[in-house]
Amino acid sequence: MSSGNKLILKLAGAILVLCLILFVIFRYNTKAHSPEETITYNRENIKLEVFYNRPYKRDREIFGGLVPYNEVWRTGANEATTFESSKDILVDGSLLKAGKYTLWTIPKEDSWKVIFNSQMYPWGIDTDKKASRDPEFDVLVIERPVITTSESLEQFSIYFEDDGEFINLILAWDKTKVLVPLIPEGSAIK
Repeated sequence: MSSGNKLILKLAGAILVLCLILFVIFRYNTKAHSPEETITYNRENIKLEVFYNRPYKRDREIFGGLVPYNEVWRTGANEATTFESSKDILVDGSLLKAGKYTLWTIPKEDSWKVIFNSQMYPWGIDTDKKASRDPEFDVLVIERPVITTSESLEQFSIYFEDDGEFINLILAWDKTKVLVPLIPEGSAIK
């Protein structure tokens, strides 16, 4: 191998190592500001799981500011948020088949559209900083009212709560909360 080829290989290797280092730094920085979280709901008849990233408020105006009204939001930060169900469920009365979906929302002042999309996306936004969701793959879109809370929640949170026969999927941040009622099709929560 000629010395010119060896130099090219060394340069290519150095560039590859530099790219890997920059990727690790970028990933660490984004995760430090919006850490990952996986939440699960397990009962004998169903398992639900949500993976998302949890940004902080940090004295910012959230809804209508950082998260604009009437635009698709990735429902968190970094990667697209995912929702998975081990069995068919009714989401606010509409059927959602068992499987894994990306979860998107369109926040408005008085209500939110909650969107389950059948495609997986590596990142929640594209190069134009718009949601990377393709609406062609939306399998379910519902609209739920906003609940205004008296206390501000610093970090974006998604969690499950039992409510009689329903499981509420709750999306909450700042002084805003949205409840999405879920129930396994053909059964009640035990």
